[in-house]
Amino acid sequence: MSFEYPEDLRYLDTHEYVRLEGEIATIGITAFAVDQLGDIVFLELPEIGDAVTKEDTFGTIESVKAVEDLNSPVTGTVIERNEVLLEAPEQLVEDPYGEGWLLKVRVNDPGDIDDALTAGEYSSQVEG
Repeated sequence: MSFEYPEDLRYLDTHEYVRLEGEIATIGITAFAVDQLGDIVFLELPEIGDAVTKEDTFGTIESVKAVEDLNSPVTGTVIERNEVLLEAPEQLVEDPYGEGWLLKVRVNDPGDIDDALTAGEYSSQVEG
């Protein structure tokens, strides 16, 4: 099965993605990760105003198969979280790169994403 990996995103090898627009990072998880998880039943995200740190866990996602940590690609402050997904996490499956975003973070340093994977690198890694 082949998945979409939008070129305007950067990826972590732990399957999170980040879209940086100015100093605002939109963070989510990839279509590949959503597929691997299966039926998603629970999502835990930080509160607005909470700090997140690059490479640290900021929440968890739970499916019928597993509980996985969510890792931040950037350091900054949470300015928005996807309340719709908190109520209905299964909606993540429908549009992981659009309506299925998890957090919006005001980043301290946009350079945080410089070492993240490109779409091509991530695709090669997961579809090997």
